[in-house]
Amino acid sequence: MEKDIDRIPKNGETDIVIRVDDFGGRRGVTIREFVKSERYTGFTKAGTRIPAEHFAVFKKAINSIDEKELLEAPIQQQSLGNNESKPASSKSQPKKPKEDKIESIEEQEF
Repeated sequence: MEKDIDRIPKNGETDIVIRVDDFGGRRGVTIREFVKSERYTGFTKAGTRIPAEHFAVFKKAINSIDEKELLEAPIQQQSLGNNESKPASSKSQPKKPKEDKIESIEEQEF
């Protein structure tokens, strides 16, 4: 089952599509770019998928954004949860991948 919720124009050729879908037997919300051009029309790999069991956390996070903040000066980097932000070093060791609750489209097999 697929149900498009909304399309948000990104630029002249690209929309961001929000849809509820069932991928691999798992319900969730997919947010992906859809391109309309001479070379290609369809979804790109750019996007993410929020599994249904994590949607409440995603919704709470989105609803916590104050729209006024979007119109203000550049955002200062802040820590997320208990993790502290550290300045990036050009010669730092590779970072361990985070275990995100939100799946990336690239991580899924189509």
